[in-house]
Amino acid sequence: MTDVIDSRGKHRAVSGSTRPRPRLLTDPELHAYTPTLWTRVRSVAAATVIADVTACLLAWLLTGIDARPALLMTAILVALFAGSKLYDSRLNLSALDDLPAIAGRWIIACAAVAIVGAGVESRPMANVVQELHVLAFPLALLALVLIGRALVYAAIRWARRTGRVGHRALILGAGVVGHEIAQLLQDHPQYGLRPYCFLDSDPKVVDSMDVLPVLGGPEALERTLTDNRIHVVIVAFSSMKESEMVPLIRTCDRLESELFVVPRLYELHHVEGDMDTVWGVPLVRLRRSAYRSPMWRVKRLGDILLSGLALVVLSIPMALVALGVRLDGGPGIIFRQERVGVDGRPVTVMKFRSMRPVNEAESQTNWNIAKDNRLSAFGKFIRKTSLDELPQLINILRGDMSVVGPRPERPYFVEQFQQMYPAYGARHRVPCGLTGWAAVNGLRGDTSIAERARFDNYYIQNWSLWLDVKIILRTVSSVVTGAGG
Repeated sequence: MTDVIDSRGKHRAVSGSTRPRPRLLTDPELHAYTPTLWTRVRSVAAATVIADVTACLLAWLLTGIDARPALLMTAILVALFAGSKLYDSRLNLSALDDLPAIAGRWIIACAAVAIVGAGVESRPMANVVQELHVLAFPLALLALVLIGRALVYAAIRWARRTGRVGHRALILGAGVVGHEIAQLLQDHPQYGLRPYCFLDSDPKVVDSMDVLPVLGGPEALERTLTDNRIHVVIVAFSSMKESEMVPLIRTCDRLESELFVVPRLYELHHVEGDMDTVWGVPLVRLRRSAYRSPMWRVKRLGDILLSGLALVVLSIPMALVALGVRLDGGPGIIFRQERVGVDGRPVTVMKFRSMRPVNEAESQTNWNIAKDNRLSAFGKFIRKTSLDELPQLINILRGDMSVVGPRPERPYFVEQFQQMYPAYGARHRVPCGLTGWAAVNGLRGDTSIAERARFDNYYIQNWSLWLDVKIILRTVSSVVTGAGG
């Protein structure tokens, strides 16, 4: 046992360590770390964008070159920096760490401007590059970008240290590693994270009242985050199995939370990519939820444009299918059915009727009608070619669905699947779709539900606009070749 003086000036005994344990925050400290607009992730992005644009403006004023190449290089450089995550928020902010990435994008921007300049002015590229005033601007720009970022990062670190900027942090796991992370964050406020509490179903027993509170087990994660306005979760080693923690951590996808994970064998980990460090301890920053990403708004805009255009272009084929349905089976062209959408909310999905069910109960509980004797040749055709799903373009235009997303299922089966397959409910983190990653990989109709859930959750976790484009292209190929289910 070692006698130490904690941050409140009190003597207490700590076993096997000369460090004071993490302590409870006082009311003024809690108020200081209440999230505000400035503490959002966008604050770092806004500050660095302003610094980079200012650097471009100063470089232009110093060198006196024509405004057109200066504006072009500014636009290209900002776009390249954004695509390279150089505007992302990080715990460690260093201009020297950014230098290799900045220099690489700077070279690409210089080459692009030189090519455009040579093409516009119809001069050999060598002549453009050799001009001294043309070279002066990019060199001055590189130097000013680095200086500007160094100043911005210093200002942000100062704001974090003095409590003007910060986030409350919840530590999932009250073991040795969790306490170590909490202590490091308190000892080094320049990271901008202030430990607020632990969650652990079997925490380490600590006698001191100065220790951060344990506000329950991991199952209390969502409630604790919302009740205490916590926006950062650090997953340390917990007594709960990792397989049980995955669905709990996924609850953060619908909240404004940043997730960090202390990797297993972290002493041997090489820091790269989406990793950060807290005083030598590596943390993996989990990807921000797709549904909370700014690019998701672009996806929604694409849904509106694509579904609206498709309804216009396909109006005649849809009218012909509607006529065929009417002649084949009588009145009742559109078949409406309740499905489960985002967050488990009901969605009324529209389809061209391929077969008339006996009653509503059969509609909700009949798993697959592909081999039903009542299915006519025309009904089989529109199902095989997926033409029966074209009315769902209206669902997409209304915002009930997306062009790409997990295929919606009926409530009767969702209830069963969620009990049988723990990962199935996680599909509802995003809106359902006309087509999806599971569907284009052949997982539709009478196929494995567990595999569907795995592919749909993979799509959500790895979503990008390009992945949507790829799924749409593969869907079109399936429809053209008649490979639909």
